[in-house]
Amino acid sequence: MDATPKDPAMLLSFVNLKLRDYYSSLEELCAALSLDREELCRTLANAEYEYDPRTNQFV
Repeated sequence: MDATPKDPAMLLSFVNLKLRDYYSSLEELCAALSLDREELCRTLANAEYEYDPRTNQFV
């Protein structure tokens, strides 16, 4: 996750923007940006956000 923001609030904004505007799923986003899905989810879970596949965003 070198090119992604380290701050959880900025990471949340970055990821949700990408999901909203460019990718139809978290798997697609992670594959395209070479992100570790588990690490991303763990980082955002530590900030009390969880991925909702129904809305395709972290809430």
